[in-house]
Amino acid sequence: MPPSPPDSLVDLLAASVATHGSRPAFLTKEAGTWRETSYATFAGIVDELRGGLAALGVARGDRVGVIANNRIEWAAIAYATYGLGAALVPMYESQPAREWTFIARDAGLKVLFVASAEIQARLAAVPAPIPTLQHVVRIEGDNGHSLATLRRTGNARPAPALHPRPADVACLLYTSGTTADPKGVLLSHGNILSNVLAVLEVIPLGMQHLTLSFLPWAHAFGHTCELHTALAAGATLAIAESIDKVADNLIEVRPTVLVAVPRVFQRVFVGFQKLMASRPAPLRWLVRGALAAARRRAAGQALGAGDRLRLALAERLVFARARARVGGRLQFAVSGAAALGREVAELIDGIGIMVYEGYGLTETSPIATANVPGRRKLGSVGRALPGVRVAIDRAALPGGDGDGGGNGDGDGDGEIIVYGPNVMRGYHDRPVENQTVFTLDGGLRTGDIGHLDADGFLYVTGRLKEQYKLDNGKYVSPAPLEERLKLSPLIANVMIHGHNRPHNVALVVPGAEIAGHPEAHARIRAEIDRLSADWKPFERVLRFALIAEDFTQHAGLLTPSLKIKRRQVNERYQADLDALYEGDELSVGAQATTRT
Repeated sequence: MPPSPPDSLVDLLAASVATHGSRPAFLTKEAGTWRETSYATFAGIVDELRGGLAALGVARGDRVGVIANNRIEWAAIAYATYGLGAALVPMYESQPAREWTFIARDAGLKVLFVASAEIQARLAAVPAPIPTLQHVVRIEGDNGHSLATLRRTGNARPAPALHPRPADVACLLYTSGTTADPKGVLLSHGNILSNVLAVLEVIPLGMQHLTLSFLPWAHAFGHTCELHTALAAGATLAIAESIDKVADNLIEVRPTVLVAVPRVFQRVFVGFQKLMASRPAPLRWLVRGALAAARRRAAGQALGAGDRLRLALAERLVFARARARVGGRLQFAVSGAAALGREVAELIDGIGIMVYEGYGLTETSPIATANVPGRRKLGSVGRALPGVRVAIDRAALPGGDGDGGGNGDGDGDGEIIVYGPNVMRGYHDRPVENQTVFTLDGGLRTGDIGHLDADGFLYVTGRLKEQYKLDNGKYVSPAPLEERLKLSPLIANVMIHGHNRPHNVALVVPGAEIAGHPEAHARIRAEIDRLSADWKPFERVLRFALIAEDFTQHAGLLTPSLKIKRRQVNERYQADLDALYEGDELSVGAQATTRT
């Protein structure tokens, strides 16, 4: 008889340790060498931290926070917290300190782990009290109130693991807050486990796989689809040294699977385009033909001898070398957290890396739909996971005519509604939002716009909060065109704007190789026109300004999942945006290139 599925994340880890105890759970780079930490060793760290937290008074229903990037201690803090029946509240090192304070106060933290003394000092500099907070524990170092001290306490005073009920809250994952203060999403053990088990039912992840972890575990996508799913499968997580070291780490650890956001794959796309632009014309011709053949193959069409020859030559001369830049062993990649452009997916697929794109949000734990082996359509975000149902509410679309859905005819577009065991328990302490986000029959209103095709594949075409109306009454969803424009090597970033205006304008961050070039504006104008040719006339960008500063998390203009904080960008560049509706396009662009 097969083992019964776990009831909690505590049971999930216990089952993995029992099965894979001696196998490596994590790889970390120390003094230039990648070192293994086995499942059994990791479980010992969890046990010590659970005892230490119990000694601090953490009990069922309490909240434990952590401000740190991915590291073994992060995962151990999470599982130790679950084992006491408490809930984890993760935050990002890159967040402003005022957001840490807001979240700590809103969640009612009893204990907070911080990565370093520097993080602790930044937190202490915010003049806002956190009444419930009793202990701040540093992860790094071994003096005072440190994690090492806590582990020694737990070793001397062990605390047995509780077994939370499926309905018990495991995490409060705070949304990114692109338009307002973050909201705490209450995810139960049952929510997260249902997602882990559903993903493993359709995605071939197993103990033979190794992933390079750089997607933050504080984000729902990395939290569930990488950390918990990899540990449930008995796979190994190599923890990247930093974002700057990802390219080097890929070559060093040679992962077999990658979990990443679309921006990572977009960079691969742009890098490949740049590489091919420098190659001889015959090789470019060969690669174009081979990629076209790969698209036909993906569509199920039979290939002739010429196509097979082109693919074989391109594989030897280009594709194998391109895959070597990501380690050379990738069997497949999983993309989520935002829409992946079809051109990007086709290129990654064409060079021999299978991409499974999924869709979801923090409130759905997070995956609701996914492309999976044997059921895959590039350009879509796949079909509903086992146990999940997706519906479309056309009446929710502003204007009610389905005319606001990015690149496409809009037929059948409406708000995406998700039903299933992965749907959150609700927002913490937000009764008004809870009333509006759930349908009467228990579905979750995602705020995203999309449609289902005849085979049940979901296509996401925009977001209600980002959608705006031009003064001619036409609705625009800017994100799809923004993502397409970023496929140009000349455009590092872009934000489209046009709320209650006669037409769309944009702020464009030029690529490094063209920034400051006297012909930058004209060349980017040509790129915008080329890449938006398939869009409706009212959706295109009429004027734009070049800006020197990229949108970054540090500047408060991007969320940790790399989504634009539109309100903040609008506020910072209000004068530039207003000028685009008043003055000459070229002079505005020229002035804006010097802005810092």
